[in-house]
Parts: sequence; structure tokens; C-alpha cells
Amino acid sequence: MTRVITVASGKGGVGKTTITANLGVALSTYGERVVVLDADIAMANLELILGMEGKSVTLHDVLAGNASIEDAVYEGPNGVRVVPAGISLEGLRNVKLDRLEDALAYLIEDTDILLIDAPAGLEKDAVAALAAADELLLVTTPEVPSISDALKTKIVASKLDINIIGVVINREQYDKTFLSVEEVETILEVPVIAVIPDDPEVSRAAAFGEPIVIKNPKSPASNALMKLAADLIGEEYQPIEPDKQGVIAKLISGLMGRR
Repeated sequence: MTRVITVASGKGGVGKTTITANLGVALSTYGERVVVLDADIAMANLELILGMEGKSVTLHDVLAGNASIEDAVYEGPNGVRVVPAGISLEGLRNVKLDRLEDALAYLIEDTDILLIDAPAGLEKDAVAALAAADELLLVTTPEVPSISDALKTKIVASKLDINIIGVVINREQYDKTFLSVEEVETILEVPVIAVIPDDPEVSRAAAFGEPIVIKNPKSPASNALMKLAADLIGEEYQPIEPDKQGVIAKLISGLMGRR
């Protein structure tokens, strides 16, 4: 039976799409048949993170009734299948969200896990992405405004009778000025199942249009994301240790190589 998991945040800018994209690639790496759907039809970014921009047919076309969903599915990194929303403002004009249900019915065929990247907020499109799921991953940063919006999303999800798998804290800086894991769990009344550290390698990977789990599998964020994927499917994950050669040694080696 296909698992339909929506990744939502409430607040925008917390790294939800980055987590969704990398989680899809990571799950595919473990052998799962994964489809990642970008349901953020107004502010789509998933295709940029995966280096898949410019596709001729997108979810915009499907929801506008101009294309079939099978034509909007593309193979991405490590075999993950991706449905980009499209980044054209022109494509938003004739979108009808009631066509999403039929699209999802097709996508769950021959699929182990369907990941839905939900829009931020609680507008109609965001609630539609929540309602389509059986399970929910709640993404937040350890800051009060982000937690506040995540709480609102959690309340709506609970009313929709969606199983909330847990909270993913993103961009953790291990600073006392931010909320602790225990405080986040107390406020949201949901267990924290993953903590993704604030890692500059994530931005570097995004600049190249590559998932961090492929661009730099030894980075702290990559290790945390791979472990999250493993935990979701009951697999064991052995962290990939960074190279033992220190920064200073690398610098010296680089300087010596210039002679």
C-alpha cells in the first residue's frame, strides 16, 4: 500500500522544500519507489533544488486540464520520480485544485511513497495538500514564529484526522537563544524525529541544483537527512564520516599544489 506523506511547515522559508527534495532522493537510494509532488503551485521551488527546471509539462498544465499527469512525471536524481509544479505565473491562470485528486490517484500506482511538498500557510491549496495525505511531517526551525505557525498546521491536520509522524527541526544551531528539542515537543505535543543542523553545504548544493545528499553525502545535514529517511522505512543508517584530513591540512595541500 502506498504511503502518502505531506511535508508541511505553516511558515515559509524554513527549508521545507529542501527537506522534501532530499528526503525523496534519500528514500529512493534505499530502494523505495518514490514520487515527489510539488503542490506549491504558486511559489514552486522543488524543481530548482533538484536541477530540473524548464520542464515542458508541469502540474500547472495538469490542473489546468491541458495535460495528463503521466506527462508531468520526470525521473530525477537516484531514480526518484518528480512532478514539478512549474514556475510560470502564466500557468496559474486556469488551475483548478479539484483536479488534484485524480492526479494523485494515478501517482500512487506502482509507488511505495508519495511525498507531497505542501505550500506554506493555510490557504486553500495548503489545506488541499494536507487533506490528500495519510501522514504528515511537520517542518519547523527552532524559533517562536516558526513554531507558532507549525502549531496551527498541526491543529488543522489533527482535525483532518491525519497521522502526524513527527516534527523535523531544521537549521538547528545548538544555541541557547533558540528553542530546545524538549521545548518544541512540549509546545507542539508531537515528538521530534529528526534534527537537521544548520549547514552551509545545503546552500552550496542548492546553488548547483543538486540535492545535498548527493552533492555532499558526508556533510552533517546530509547524514541527518539520510537517517530521517532510514527511520521512516525502518532501515538502519550508518553515518558517513567526513574526511579526516583537516581544514588546515587541505589548505596546505592546496597551496603546495599551486607551486
